Amino acid sequence: MADTQFDLVVIGAGPGGYVAAIRAAQLGMRVACVEMRKTLGGTCLNVGCIPSKALLVASEKYSEAKHHLGAFGVKVSGVELDFAGLMKHKDEVVKSNVTGVDFLFKKNKVTRILGKGSIKAAGIVLVTKEDGSTEEVTAKNILIATGSDVMPLPGVTIDEKRIVSSTGALDLEKVPGHLVVIGGGVIGLELGSVWQRLGAKVTVIEYLDRILPTMDGEVSKQSQRIFGKQGIDFKLSTKVTGATVEGEGVTLTVEPAKGGAAETIQADIVLVAIGRRPYTEGLGLEAVGVELDERRRIKTDHHFRTNVAGIWAIGDVIAGQMLAHKAEEEGVVAAEVMAGQSGHINYDAIPGVVYTWPEVATVGKTEEQLKAEGVAYKAGKFPFTANGRARSMNATEGFVKILADAKTDKVLGAHIIGASAGEMIEELCLAVEFGASSEDIYRTSHAHPTLTEAIKEAAMAVAGRPIHM
Repeated sequence: MADTQFDLVVIGAGPGGYVAAIRAAQLGMRVACVEMRKTLGGTCLNVGCIPSKALLVASEKYSEAKHHLGAFGVKVSGVELDFAGLMKHKDEVVKSNVTGVDFLFKKNKVTRILGKGSIKAAGIVLVTKEDGSTEEVTAKNILIATGSDVMPLPGVTIDEKRIVSSTGALDLEKVPGHLVVIGGGVIGLELGSVWQRLGAKVTVIEYLDRILPTMDGEVSKQSQRIFGKQGIDFKLSTKVTGATVEGEGVTLTVEPAKGGAAETIQADIVLVAIGRRPYTEGLGLEAVGVELDERRRIKTDHHFRTNVAGIWAIGDVIAGQMLAHKAEEEGVVAAEVMAGQSGHINYDAIPGVVYTWPEVATVGKTEEQLKAEGVAYKAGKFPFTANGRARSMNATEGFVKILADAKTDKVLGAHIIGASAGEMIEELCLAVEFGASSEDIYRTSHAHPTLTEAIKEAAMAVAGRPIHM
């Protein structure tokens, strides 16, 4: 490989990296991708998005069969959890996805290089193999797409047995009696939901005064109410100061976030889910002069160029939301710009989804952001309790909320909590991307009966004229 010149070498084969590599190859570049995992797909496909969704769906089906099918006139008895079968389903889904990426690399003639990549100099990537040997790969362009890693919590040592990260929480040996989740964000709530449905007592500890702190306040409040009804306990405005593994359990020490008397909580398993940090260590960035910000994210321009010519970066290692689909969009734009084309991403049109039940989905601005920015807006909201399709599904929890500019009616943000919210949000992403108004949405016919009629009604509510509420 030392004598081989590539047009592009991508470091990291997660969603951002492998999509960038494929798009660059489609554009006629000679591309290699360096990945230290033996399987492609990065954290997302191997130990993140994909296996967690497999467990979420499986646990939803188990819970539905055990507790909810009777309401539809479907009599079910003797429902049992086949834990090994559930885990097998998860593993097979992961295998199918990572194998699919391997096929796409071969189809698009992307050269795969197994090893840990670092930058020796502009145009030179050093690949360290599992046995410690190294080789150099030369490239006109280098794209850093190494993603992110688990954010550690001082005083709490992750051993992936009793105190686990999201990775360990996907591979527990049995359903824990009491699972304590540190962090009330997306990862904590999704994995907490999985194990709660399967029979665990789940307690979520959050440092701030609400869960899903980056989302719309009303959505956050409603989410906590719904998850609380499902059986998840919450300790808000609380910080964890220590954790001790004792035999088959863990003793957590917690205290009020603003200070106060400490207390202890006993758990079988503790999940640390306080966020993720950019994976920028060991890449040789300082040696080649690549600039980092105060959070050790790589600084880039709007086309993902670093300050060093020929070195680019996308995804979790740069500023912005740590989302797989955001990284994918950036990978496509970076590849197209390298090929001399233009590229653009509207970050206000990037959706965020929490795959709990019900799902939570958001795009654009929240009410809190618009108020802070002094933007005059109108809000329209429609509850699923008034939607015929939701009633037929016994899925009436939640609502759709649309925020539009008070003068122009342009859609500025939208927020959904409800069944299939992650699918429904795409219509509103399109509205934000194309600068649509709430009137554009409600003047568009929506099939009846569908959950998406709630979007139409929420848009009509912006104008103060909902029909079914």
